[in-house]
Amino acid sequence: MRGLMMDLPLRISSILDYAADYHSEAAMVSCTADQPEHRITYAGLRDRVRQLANALQSDLKLAIGDRIATLAWNDHRHFELYYGIAGIGAVCHTINPRLFPDQIAYIINHAEDRYLFADPMFLPLIERLAPQLNAVEGIFLLTDDVHLPPSELGVRSYERLIAGQPASYDWPVFDETTACGLCYTSGTTGLPKGALYHHRSTVLHALATSLPDAMGLSSRDTVLPVVPMFHVNAWGLPYSCPLVGARMVMPGPKLDGASLYEQFERERVTFAAGVPTIWFGLLEHMRSTGKKLSTLERAVIGGSAAPLSMIQTFELEYGVQVLHGWGMTEMSPVGSVCSLDAAKACLPVERRHRIKQKQGHAIWGVEFKIVNELGERLPHDGRSAGVLYVRGPWIASAYFRDEEASREAFDAEGWFSTGDVATIDPYGTMQITDRAKDMIRSGGEWISSIALENAAVGHPGLAEAAVIAATHPKWGERPLLIAVRRPGSTVEPGALLEFLSTRVAKWWLPDDVVFVDELPHTATGKIQKSALRDRFRNHRLPTV
Repeated sequence: MRGLMMDLPLRISSILDYAADYHSEAAMVSCTADQPEHRITYAGLRDRVRQLANALQSDLKLAIGDRIATLAWNDHRHFELYYGIAGIGAVCHTINPRLFPDQIAYIINHAEDRYLFADPMFLPLIERLAPQLNAVEGIFLLTDDVHLPPSELGVRSYERLIAGQPASYDWPVFDETTACGLCYTSGTTGLPKGALYHHRSTVLHALATSLPDAMGLSSRDTVLPVVPMFHVNAWGLPYSCPLVGARMVMPGPKLDGASLYEQFERERVTFAAGVPTIWFGLLEHMRSTGKKLSTLERAVIGGSAAPLSMIQTFELEYGVQVLHGWGMTEMSPVGSVCSLDAAKACLPVERRHRIKQKQGHAIWGVEFKIVNELGERLPHDGRSAGVLYVRGPWIASAYFRDEEASREAFDAEGWFSTGDVATIDPYGTMQITDRAKDMIRSGGEWISSIALENAAVGHPGLAEAAVIAATHPKWGERPLLIAVRRPGSTVEPGALLEFLSTRVAKWWLPDDVVFVDELPHTATGKIQKSALRDRFRNHRLPTV
């Protein structure tokens, strides 16, 4: 027997309509090159999105399923593209400008993007790539005619495109599984692979991540997404914030510690989300200036593991609650958040912080399992470590136009292999112990590079640290610690190893420490272990 409920498709346009109707005065503040402090309400944004939708259909002749690329930072125009493109049934393909140029050209061609919308600052990059772009019919820069830079490519301004278009538009009705967004992995292993999101998955992801035991967003929040909109849809915040009516502060490209601090204080930000490298910059700025945060209540840290020292600094020195999150491009991206239930919240502070180092419990809609090398499920006992598999309504079922990669990524039951090694305790709390390819096999036992790195950056003299496997004649592999000193620090290897000796098992201690000026990072801000492995491939460990 079927239930007697209305059958209405979940569509992204409904989120913006809701925000404009019921939170019409909630503001979005943007920083752009031509408008350093632009302010607009959700009602005003809907008007502009409708103008864009009219232009996309009437002027550019876009149809359902067409892909449109964006190469832009966080601001109101990029937000408008999210909703205008998806609203007409087309696909918003966000591109990470930090990728190698050849990778950018590859994914634009692989997606067969018809148009490219970009911030003016990326025009030199686009001019270099233009001869390689096979399907792109036109390029629009996110500015007005006054600030449009000259170019032989015949670029046009975004403001001219939407000018004069009606601010009324009837959203087309289509199936909720119609594609709406496309995001490619960073291509650290092989070519970038595309995750193709649909309206249903995106709306459900926005609902789930807003829940109290996830990000806990509400109309009382002012949210600053430090994570870029080209990085897995800014972790879904451009959808979840209007869904709850939260005010938004869009920082543009100004993500250094001083600029972020100024925006946090000026706009009275209560919630922010970003990767550890960004938070290191903010904490260093406050440490060097003696400044405090007056309104920030919660900070989501994701993208890579949050060091214990960072969690402690935020919570004990600045009174900011840390939410440790985890996810992947293929997961839209959020899979888990480490929020504490009533029992854990009453634990002593040291135990709470140890729990917060973990990636947390799955948010509603996501399921976890861990398996051994034979594909057999392992118990959730907090000790058994295996490859983490996931499934859920906003997790990819295949890669876009890549059958071979799809076959390798999913098991016979349709679960997606994350490539992470994890444990899950009896309460459902998951902890990533390492990427499968980064684990160090020493004498038949596994050593977690993540655990060593997190312990190392707790030393006050270190800014960053990475651990990789180095060849050892007896043990096969042993840990090599590669570290970056803080400005003014003179910490030496012996002192660092002594510091670690009270924090990790003795047999985990690195066999050598190498200091470098900086560590390589991927396009999404993670430490690039592959580059370090290449650089230190022939490194000889001390034998005494």
